[in-house]
Formats: sequence, structure tokens, C-alpha cells
Amino acid sequence: MPGMVLFGRRWAIASDDLVFPGVFELFVRVLWWIGILTLYLMHRGKLDCPGGVLLSSYLIVLIILLAVIICTVSAIVCVSMKGTICNPGPRKSMSKLLYVRLALFLPEMVWASLGAAWIEDGVQCDRTVGNGIIATVAVRTRTWCPATLQQGSLSSTSNRTASGTTRSLTRWSAIPQGPPSCRSRTTDYDLVGGDQLNCHFGSILQTTGLQYRDFIHVSFHDKVYELPFLVALDHRKESVVVAVRGTMSLQDILTDLSAESEPVDLECEVQDCWAHKGISQAARYVYRRLINDGILSQAFSIAPEYRLVIVGHSLGAGAAALLTIMLRGPYPRVRCYAFSPPRGLLSKSLYEYSKTFIVSLVLGKDVIPRLSVTNLEDLKRRILRVIAHCNKPKYKILLRACWYELFGGHPEDLPTELDGGDLTQPLLGERSLLAHGSPAYSFSSDSPLESPTKYPPLYPPGRIIHLEEVGTSGRFSCYPAARYSVKWSHESEFSKILIGPKMLTDHMPDILMRALDSVVSDRAACVSCPTQGGSSVEVA
Repeated sequence: MPGMVLFGRRWAIASDDLVFPGVFELFVRVLWWIGILTLYLMHRGKLDCPGGVLLSSYLIVLIILLAVIICTVSAIVCVSMKGTICNPGPRKSMSKLLYVRLALFLPEMVWASLGAAWIEDGVQCDRTVGNGIIATVAVRTRTWCPATLQQGSLSSTSNRTASGTTRSLTRWSAIPQGPPSCRSRTTDYDLVGGDQLNCHFGSILQTTGLQYRDFIHVSFHDKVYELPFLVALDHRKESVVVAVRGTMSLQDILTDLSAESEPVDLECEVQDCWAHKGISQAARYVYRRLINDGILSQAFSIAPEYRLVIVGHSLGAGAAALLTIMLRGPYPRVRCYAFSPPRGLLSKSLYEYSKTFIVSLVLGKDVIPRLSVTNLEDLKRRILRVIAHCNKPKYKILLRACWYELFGGHPEDLPTELDGGDLTQPLLGERSLLAHGSPAYSFSSDSPLESPTKYPPLYPPGRIIHLEEVGTSGRFSCYPAARYSVKWSHESEFSKILIGPKMLTDHMPDILMRALDSVVSDRAACVSCPTQGGSSVEVA
């Protein structure tokens, strides 16, 4: 894991990062060597032409030089496979091998230049041999850079989110922005922002199936602490629906990152009301628009008997939850459905208060409902402990990850703890990375993480419905389509960030909606979900 030191400088490449680049170069070099050797053996009898001695010498030296390079690269790969992430001792000879490999580039380039010069002088031999030499020179001039010093990197997908009015409206921000149905027309509703052809609004119509007349207000206005939202009438459910959009822009990301806590002034008898600053400011903005601009009054003047429902996804789910708490006074029947809300949202007292009117929905290993400043600090400490005690080389862990992503399976089948050590979880598993009583650290993993005063522990909103995938699946797995179980879960089940290949994809709105559709269609598997108190809630 420590960077290699070459030429008196520490590089951002570890000695165990050269396995895959080395294998790739080795594959290319071996094919190249076989091709040159075949060319020489098949045509050596035709090299009795003017300049043939030069070509014969060139090919023999080239075959020997490639063999030396192949042996050097093989040694680099073998050494790079040794040791573990934090134990580079068995790889201490890597720097010398790299110096040898770099030194071999000089004769390689010189010999390629000589080959080019001899061909340019017009050596009159078999055309096949000449073409082979030209191809060799061309390949050499394109591949002179050391492939073994090229390092791939793992990237995480950006976290794109969306919101919704009913279950279908959770796809709002994930749908294409310009469907074929976009067109310009005179609107009978308030429309703020958006594009000139109303394609954004056309996408909402296409996704929700609602009519133009069902919308009261649509705002695409997007700034820091100011989120897009819409107000619509759901006649089937007899509800006035407020949908708050999730993260879709740089401004939304800045709102997400304002993670310090701030007191929230609410008209309720709850003490110690604290919330995520950025989301609290965004909810306050939507509240002012709804109340001060008379948007909700206009909606209830059309449908006074309807109830108020507030929904959102991700950032929008957090804003929807806080907005619901703010509107609890003037609208005591208000309900909120928060899809994949962030964990670091409400203080303990507000979390308990919100259980009677807010329901959160979390899919699988989704990282956002487990994400808070406290949990990130805890994750960093646990990862460092696991890496320090991992007894598997890096390339094996990466290969296992690729296998799991493609074909499914159980990462827990590949233990990474030291023999007789203290680790109880694998490095690449969907469960938490947990190391108990590590002797290398002075603190215990069981002790609660003390968070700074600026970042007190925050909790997700309301009661939580957790959808968990039953069985395993991969991109090319032979398993059938994923099936899900549904249960009420306590917030403590989301107190640690889980590392797994689906920790980000489980947050995507299309994946979430697909899971919901699967649960609703599979009534035989789940007709109702048992509540924490022993009763049941219908899944609809």
C-alpha cells in the first residue's frame, strides 16, 4: 500500500499495483515474441538476399531482447503478487526490477530505430519479412512507454437522485429531459424555470401519467438551499402532493455538504430540535414558497377535502421530512413518504416525534440512509483496521470483487483476516467492515464514536421500511430476477456504512422503483409487513 520510492521520489503507485498492468504487458509481449519467432523460423531460408544478414541479425537480437523483457515483466508480476496490502516486505526487490525494466527500454528503442533505418535503406528480401519488420517497428514506437507503471483506478459513480409525487413520481429527476412529447403550450399552472419547450415538464407528465390540470405549481428553480419542487393533485388517492426533487446539480451537492447541525425553530413541544443545516435551509425555502405564496391555499381551494402528502428522494426526501414537520401545525393530517433519505438528518427527539407521520423506505445496502459525518469517521477507522490486518494480496481481492459483480455470490466466502487474528468480517463484504479489539489500535471498535459538538449524532426520519434482496445475483448470473423481502427496521440497523457493490446502485431511483414493483407484484411472498409492535401494515 505505501507508494514506491524510485529515483529518490515516492510515487502514488504501490508495489502491489503492478499485477494487472504487468499481466497485460506480458500477454502482448508473449504474442509479439511468438510472432517474431514464427516469422524468423518460417523465412530464415529466404534471407540470402542483399541485406539479409542484417535482417537475420535484427530478428535474432529482437527475439533475445523480447525474451529478456518477458522474463523481467514476469518477475515484476510475481513479486507484485507477494505480501499483503500493508506488508510490502516480500516485495522489497520491486524497485530493482523496475530499474532493470526501465533500462531495457534504451536498447529496445535503439534496436527499433536501427530496424527502421535498415528498412528505409531498401533491403531487398522476401516481402513478408520486410512487412514483418515494419510492423515490429511500428508496434515498438507505439508501445515504448512502460506498461507496468500504468495504474488503473477505481471510481465511484456520482450520486444522482430524484424525487416523486406518488410511487411513479420518484422517477421525476431520473427520466430523460426531452421526450418526444415535449411541446410548447399555454399553461394553466404556475411554472418557474425549466426549458423553453417545456420538455422538463413533459418528462414529468410522461412519468406520472397526470394531466396538465392536475398540477398546481411546478418550480425548476435550483440554487444552493433552494430545491425544485412541484404541487399536484392526485385524485385517485385524494391527496394534494408536494414532491421535492433530489440531488441533480452542483448547487444540490453544496446543499448536501452543508452537514453541520443547526437548531430548528418548530411550532411543536419537542426539545432539542436539531437538523442537517443544508437540508433544513432547503425545507424552509419550500415552506416559505408553499405558505407565503399561497400555493397550498390554492390547492386546497380546489380540493378542500383532500389530505396533504409530501414525498421526495434522497436530498428531496430529507427536505420533505423536515417540511412535513414544519407543516404539522397548520396541516395536522399531513403525511410524508421519504424514499432513501439521508441518515444524518434529525436529532433524537425529532426522530422520535416524526415516527407517527413519516415513513422512510430504504433499499438493500443503500449508502445514503447510512451516511452521516459520524458514520464516515467510524468507517474510516474500521477500514484502516481491516486493511492493516488483511492477509490477502490486493489482486485477489479485486478479482473476487469482479467475480461477485459479474456472477454474484457471497464475498464472505473469501476471508481476509489473519490466521488466529481478531477480524470477524471480510474486507470485501456487504456487511460492515468490523475489527474487534485490534491490538494495533488503542481504541475498541465496540466503543461509540465521539463526534464533535459541531456534528452531534443525527438520525433518519420516521419509521423505516427496509427492502432486502433475497438471494444473490450478478450481471451474468444464472439466478432468476432479484426478489425482495420487506420489514420494519429500527434506525440502529443503519448505524454503520456497509461496503458492497450495490451500496450506490441501491440508491438509484429506477432500481428502487423496480424493487417496489417486484414487491407489489409478488403478493404471495409479501402481502403484509409485521410492524415493530406486532401489528401489520399493508404493502401497496
